[in-house]
Amino acid sequence: MIVDDHAGMRTTIRQLIAAPGDTVLECGSGDDALTAFNGFKADCVTVDVSMPGHCAFKTIRSIRNTHPGTRVICVTSHDLPDYRRAAYEAGASGFVLKDNLSDLYLLVATKRLLANLQV
Repeated sequence: MIVDDHAGMRTTIRQLIAAPGDTVLECGSGDDALTAFNGFKADCVTVDVSMPGHCAFKTIRSIRNTHPGTRVICVTSHDLPDYRRAAYEAGASGFVLKDNLSDLYLLVATKRLLANLQV
């Protein structure tokens, strides 16, 4: 699941991390993500910090509280220590700057590789 209020960024993230056969749901706000998540149950969620509606950190916390096995990664333009701290305190498993989206690819690809090795 990709949660970002900019459609272009959602497309970029999808192209970067989705593997063939993946089902990816895109949401434009935290509110939409929380509504959709109950029926979708994503393995991995990327969440932009700055979006209208539901606070990104509350979105992360809600997803992690109801589905602790879901990885949630913050993807943001804001490299602020307070944002990093809030993201990790909410339960994020990663914090990636939009200027360094290759880091997001590495986080997702590494987890996918490790999951395949455990089979």
